[in-house]
Amino acid sequence: MDDTAARIALAALAHASRLKIVRALARAGDQGLTAGAVASAREASPSATSFHLAKLAAAGLVGSERQAREITYRLDFPALGAVYGHLLENCCGGNAILRAGCAPPRS
Repeated sequence: MDDTAARIALAALAHASRLKIVRALARAGDQGLTAGAVASAREASPSATSFHLAKLAAAGLVGSERQAREITYRLDFPALGAVYGHLLENCCGGNAILRAGCAPPRS
């Protein structure tokens, strides 16, 4: 990932509504959510939700698939991971403390 793509993705994630959408789509996993389900999950209007989904899609963080009359949205997990990886490697100098914060919790 280059710096321009990282800035675009981070700008998309820096909005409270879009961050809520990312959380909802992350919880849905590979199944994804319809636009209506995303709007319901964030207690927002469908038009506002569509606006934010479009911003996330333009940043390369969300993909969509039309199924009849509905559109299902899915978080692009590899793209989101690339943003984190870019930050760790290029912005944080591979700092061990920051890397530890990104490690999965121990059981």
